[in-house]
Amino acid sequence: MIDISVQNVVKAFEVDKNILDGISFDVESGERVGLLGDNGAGKTTLFRVIAGELETDEGDVALPASKKLGLISQIPVFPESYTAEDVLREAFTRLYRLRARMEVIEREMERGSSPELLREYDALAAEYESGGGYTTDYELNRVANGLEIPPTQRAQLFSTLSGGEKTRVNLARLILENTDILLLDEPTNHLDMRATEWLESYLERFKGTVLVISHDRYFLDRAVTRTIEIERGKAEFYGGNYSFYVEEKRRRREEQQKRYEREQSEAKRLQAAADRMRQWGTLDKGSDALVVKARAIEKRIERLTKTDRPKADKKIKSRFGEREFRGDEALVIKGLTKSYDGRVLFENIDAEVHGGERIALLGDNGSGKTTLVKILMGEEKPDAGYARCGPAVKLAHLPQIVKFQSMYRSALDTVLFETNCSPQTARNRLGAFKFSGEDVFKTVGDLSGGERSRLRLCILMDAEINFLILDEPTNHLDIASREWIEDAVRDYEETLLFVSHDRYFTEKFATRVWELEDGKFTDYPCGFAEYRALKAAAAAPQSAKSDKPKGEKPKRQTPRNSQRLLERLEREIAQLEEKLSDVAAARYLAASDFERLLELDDEEALLNAELEAKIDEWSELSE
Repeated sequence: MIDISVQNVVKAFEVDKNILDGISFDVESGERVGLLGDNGAGKTTLFRVIAGELETDEGDVALPASKKLGLISQIPVFPESYTAEDVLREAFTRLYRLRARMEVIEREMERGSSPELLREYDALAAEYESGGGYTTDYELNRVANGLEIPPTQRAQLFSTLSGGEKTRVNLARLILENTDILLLDEPTNHLDMRATEWLESYLERFKGTVLVISHDRYFLDRAVTRTIEIERGKAEFYGGNYSFYVEEKRRRREEQQKRYEREQSEAKRLQAAADRMRQWGTLDKGSDALVVKARAIEKRIERLTKTDRPKADKKIKSRFGEREFRGDEALVIKGLTKSYDGRVLFENIDAEVHGGERIALLGDNGSGKTTLVKILMGEEKPDAGYARCGPAVKLAHLPQIVKFQSMYRSALDTVLFETNCSPQTARNRLGAFKFSGEDVFKTVGDLSGGERSRLRLCILMDAEINFLILDEPTNHLDIASREWIEDAVRDYEETLLFVSHDRYFTEKFATRVWELEDGKFTDYPCGFAEYRALKAAAAAPQSAKSDKPKGEKPKRQTPRNSQRLLERLEREIAQLEEKLSDVAAARYLAASDFERLLELDDEEALLNAELEAKIDEWSELSE
């Protein structure tokens, strides 16, 4: 059954400039489809057309009348008196009405029942139970906890919440409504890693249809099974997740390039033949047949050259300026402590950062990551302790919310003012960061969040820095923009500290992880995959061996039992080594599947830990 049918949809906001140019596709019931495209390609416009918020200029959109559709891109307006809890309970409005009618009938039946009342009550009770009426509180708490909406936030007025908090509450409401068709527009933008992983697991169990816009590549790998890319107003289809899309798009582009080159080569050969015939026909005035043949060959050329030249990826060629670091310590933190409103964000942090390290600062929303960054930047004071950079350190910071001295200057004037370069140099650098044509004359206040981040990066990359702090650097950026900032960070060889919920970015760059959790700071001297494996191992049930009371020594085996145990351990060690070989082979096959590689890293870490324990046990028995 088809849940979403889009047929030949055209939509334009400017004359002769269709943002959607005859786009067509179907989404089957139960499918999970990712919608990709650069910022401004028309993805959100398409969502609003599907939801009925925008009329099409041409074409049709059809949805089943019996199914409920939910859109997360816009936050509905609720009464000023509504708390977040009231908004969440809006999901159960129909059930509350059923319960209210049931209570009315119960009071009527106390005065005397009738067959009609009993039948109505039975029907209402059955509908109430099947709709989950008796488990509303449990479901509400489950979803709110999963999306990390704490009781204190649920008690707040909805109008006082931040944009990100409103998005999470609205997403929770849609989930609680048991919507049949979910349209999710950047659902992970305001979620931390834990909440994003909860959403991924929810979507795995969700039985309805999902159409999602996202620039989170890890999320796309886990959440979707088919991909639609919007480019130049048209739809291109890929039968898999993001990793499949990347490989398949590369393969198609290579095929298109080869086909284009073959056609151009053949067209060149035919054109040379046509030119010769026309020349001979002109020299020999009686040979009109040669001229006719030349025209026929040229028509053949027109029919032959059908393949467009593949669009080349626009890569940003700028990189962060670097200043060579001299000295051992880039940053020293001693006894750092900070509290807000009686809640300890972190206390007694001791850490040292050496030149060239790449540190990911991880933690749930509200754990104190941005506060720690502000202390490092000198923008906020700690309650106790200190954080000091080395004397040779030149620090640069890309904040989560980018601000400029004047929001009324144009992008061009802002670069000129902050870098003191020539107008032509400023234009060249802005062009490298995808500000072209009239875009350079837009005022900073008119730029989107992603465009402001790009502009700040354009200015930052002029500085000679050796310690770079990035706070959510990929937030609000489309996939192409995320890739070019990754290219810039990859080429940067000095010290890096970044806050990010982008698991793809974190896996790519972190060589050390700082975690803030429940007021506790933990330093993991390893990459993101190993960090996840350590967390998974810590959360797993302890083995029987670790359950023994501390200090209790294992009983010595009798010689016969000891020999049997040794043989069993040898078999188990051989099995573990075989499993590790299988993991290595699987990693080779999954070279382009980032999410699968992370799973294999976790599996390998657990297998190695188990193998090490078995070998230790075997060595002890062998003595």
